[in-house]
Amino acid sequence: MATYTTETLTSTIRRWIVPAAEPWGATAEEIGKAWASAELAYREHHGLDKDAPIAGNALAFHVRDDAVVIQFTTERPTE
Repeated sequence: MATYTTETLTSTIRRWIVPAAEPWGATAEEIGKAWASAELAYREHHGLDKDAPIAGNALAFHVRDDAVVIQFTTERPTE
């Protein structure tokens, strides 16, 4: 007789997309705004105070052809 459990998770990916088309790319100001907004959303989702540290890998930065993307992923059990 096998003994095991299963689970199904639903993932949500939150993204902040900053246009970065050549030849100008994205400005530090616009990336900073998106970064601050993403960090706030992460803190709110996890119930963290505004001064609480967050893990260095909490937010991921990705480069697309014409954008910089900041994102985090959350998972929850599917009902």
